[in-house]
Amino acid sequence: MKQLLLALFVSMLALGASAQNVQFHYDFGKDRKLVTTTVEMFRPDKYGSTFFFIDLDYSSDARDVDNGVSLAYWEIARAFKWNENQTLMPRVEYNGGTMKLDGVGTPYIPIENCWLAGLEHTFASADFSKILTLQANYKHIQDKEDASFQLTAVWTIKMLQDKLVFTGFADFWKEEMFWGTDYRFLTEPQLWYNFCPNFAVGSEIEISNNFVKDGAQINPTLAVKYTF
Repeated sequence: MKQLLLALFVSMLALGASAQNVQFHYDFGKDRKLVTTTVEMFRPDKYGSTFFFIDLDYSSDARDVDNGVSLAYWEIARAFKWNENQTLMPRVEYNGGTMKLDGVGTPYIPIENCWLAGLEHTFASADFSKILTLQANYKHIQDKEDASFQLTAVWTIKMLQDKLVFTGFADFWKEEMFWGTDYRFLTEPQLWYNFCPNFAVGSEIEISNNFVKDGAQINPTLAVKYTF
């Protein structure tokens, strides 16, 4: 576990930049009641854009963790462009991590390495107050799915002169699970009120179907965010 956290920290330094924002969430979901921190960065440049986030869950009675990190997970993605008129951008992505299973007294188990490659297209209003990015990806899940897929939508809507921001993502993908369900869905809409350019208070609602458990789940959070 310590080696994973060190690797994540070194990877952040290798990018040569501080994260764009840090979020603190308290999860009110059933059997959750835990704190999650998210470190997130999105940086566009003339050759495309880079995005990454790191989630850490701190303690969980349901996972038999009463002191420390019960989950560590991260994603990093790069989209590529070679001219300003380009409408479709090739992209690559990696995600993985480690976690403690609910109520299991065994050591931490890995969240399988996933490699994705595909295309994305972004729609935006003239003032960039409304942005929607759609992605279609080939997905390889190590030791589980050699040829899967993932469809993703990412959106941002700014309102009240940027004081209120509605943002989030939705993923739909194929991944075989031990309960026999192959198709999984996850969306995490967030609503933020910006007291100033750096500080915001808001909420995230994790809505999923066949994600961590069979069937649908709804897990709301109360959160604060600091933007650098």
